[in-house]
Amino acid sequence: KRACRKNNVDINDLIADLQKLENAPSGAHNFNNWEIDFLCDYIVNTHHAYVNEALPMILSYAQKVASVHGHAHPPVVEILKLFHAVAGELVPHMKVEEFVVFPYIKKLVAAKKSNQPMEAAHFSTVQNPISTMENEHEIAGNLLREISKISNNYTPPEWACNTFKALYAKLDEFEQDLHIHVHLENNILFPKAIQLESDLSK
Repeated sequence: KRACRKNNVDINDLIADLQKLENAPSGAHNFNNWEIDFLCDYIVNTHHAYVNEALPMILSYAQKVASVHGHAHPPVVEILKLFHAVAGELVPHMKVEEFVVFPYIKKLVAAKKSNQPMEAAHFSTVQNPISTMENEHEIAGNLLREISKISNNYTPPEWACNTFKALYAKLDEFEQDLHIHVHLENNILFPKAIQLESDLSK
């Protein structure tokens, strides 16, 4: 509801469209049915791997385009700056997930399966690092939205060279992947981890 208000979208239209998608035949994964320890591995192997591969490529393209076209087309200089900020958010963010948050979630799953008590975490409750992760998702998402806005929704000028076109195509792809990545964490993984921790503490 908050996102719809912010973007002036009719929530009823959105819900209807989502229901059509839900009822359509699809080979897509039903992530909601996965064990959350497996979902952690999927996120690392699919989305973190994609980000690690895409970041240096996009930064290289952005640097070249800003160097060649920045004087005549200033938005590409701002895009380079903004994407550096995206990388600065996501690289340490993913490390915290891989070395702190996800291992703890896997311990929660193991404790449930073995019916053993869960050791207290140094961060008190999983909600604490999750809140930080969600805030960082918001920051990265806002940076990419700004890039989308100043690039005219990743539409290169008619005179754009191949590197310029490749930059905008990769930025568009990167934002789409991040939407899925954040959805899996914010809407599936994190709420289930919080609930599991709560259940184990009873």
